[in-house]
Amino acid sequence: MSGKILAAAAVIGAVFAVAFVARSGAPVGPPKPKVNLAFVVEDMNGKKIDLASYAGKPLVLNMWATWCGPCKIETPQLMALADKYRARGVAFVGLNVDDTPEAVRAFADELKVNYPMLIGVGQTGLLEAVGYEGELPLSLLIKADGTINEIVLGLHKTPEWERMIEALFQ
Repeated sequence: MSGKILAAAAVIGAVFAVAFVARSGAPVGPPKPKVNLAFVVEDMNGKKIDLASYAGKPLVLNMWATWCGPCKIETPQLMALADKYRARGVAFVGLNVDDTPEAVRAFADELKVNYPMLIGVGQTGLLEAVGYEGELPLSLLIKADGTINEIVLGLHKTPEWERMIEALFQ
C-alpha cells in the first residue's frame, strides 16, 4: 500500500511542478529545434534558390512527389492556404523528393501551383536536415526565428492547417 501512496505523491508532485513552471513563464519541455536552411537548391525551372532567403519569415516547407496520392490531394489545399496567408508574410515552398524537373513542371503547370517548387533529388544533405525519411506528404511549419513549430505528416483538414499556420505567429 505504501508503494501506491508514494507513486501517487510523486505524480501529484510532478503535476504541481509542471503547473508552477508553466505559470512562471519558464519553458516546459525541450526547446524546439531550428531547421538548417543553409542550402541552395534548383527550382523546377533550373533557377537556384537560396533557402536561407526565407529566414525571418514564417515558412511552410512541404515535401512531396508526383506519385504520392495524398500529395496530389494536398497540393490544391496548400495553394489556397498560400493565397490566404501570403499577405501575412507566410512563404510556402514545395520540395519534390523524387521526380525530375520535367515531371515537377508538368504537375505544377497542370494545377497552376502558386508557390516555388524545388527539386530535392540529389539533395541528400537538405533532405536529412529537414528530417525526410521517406514518408509523404511531410511538411515543416517553421517560425520566423527558424524554429520548427510543427512537423506535419499526412493529410489534414483545412481548419487544422489554419490552426497550425496561425501558431507560427505566436
